[in-house]
Amino acid sequence: MQGKRILYVTTEMVPYFPENPMSSQALSLPKMMQSNGADVRIFMPRFGVINERRHQLHEVIRLSGMNMIINDIDQPLIIKVASVPNERLQVYFIDNEEYFKRKELYTTKDGEFAPDNDERAIFFAKGILETVKKLNWKPDVVHVMGWMAGVVPLYLRKYYHDDPFFEDTKIVVSLYDNGFEGEMNPDFVNKLAFDRVADEVKKYLEKPDHLGVIQASIEYADALVKGEEKIPTAIEDYIKNKNLPLLDYQLGNTTNEVYSQFYREEVINEN
Repeated sequence: MQGKRILYVTTEMVPYFPENPMSSQALSLPKMMQSNGADVRIFMPRFGVINERRHQLHEVIRLSGMNMIINDIDQPLIIKVASVPNERLQVYFIDNEEYFKRKELYTTKDGEFAPDNDERAIFFAKGILETVKKLNWKPDVVHVMGWMAGVVPLYLRKYYHDDPFFEDTKIVVSLYDNGFEGEMNPDFVNKLAFDRVADEVKKYLEKPDHLGVIQASIEYADALVKGEEKIPTAIEDYIKNKNLPLLDYQLGNTTNEVYSQFYREEVINEN
């Protein structure tokens, strides 16, 4: 993996969140690939539960200041960064007062699935990709983890489809048993259509539940990873019909080399 650029996109990561399969892998995979010579970047939302003082987040002025147009409304993008303690890794945080200030991750204070999660996911995706462009850092691989990060493949392949900056970028989607109850805002498809994104994925998002969102992300994936031993049966059945490289759930001391080989041979297609 020497010199390859890998962009990791997640919504949860240790030490900013408790350990679970996704938050743990969001730290361990970048560490492994960096140790193998890859140049890695990590992006996640700056949810309100993240203590900025404790984790020493600070705003990157040169990257902040852009506006993301979400459903025809300008939303200011703020980029913050922090170093992972005892690691040679930095994490970039996508921030916005409207979408990420509140303490709840994906729900309202009443425990209902947040009606603006669709816009939060769109803002997250566009904010990441615009920031990467501003950094002039062309990723060889974009590896997304979690359903909110699953909007990134849609934007890479549709919104930026004629942008030479991303023309050689490969997409890996990790699959987890972390679904949500209910559905996204019914206007999700229309908001994607505003950015010319909805065409091929419209059939999945007419009912924008968890399965539909994951299917839409898989539509533009180059490879898949099982991030947990057990994932929802509906997703398991769906990927059986997809002719995509699939890395099964990994556990043990060989994980480092297995992932490196998977990236090289199945994703980047190095001979």
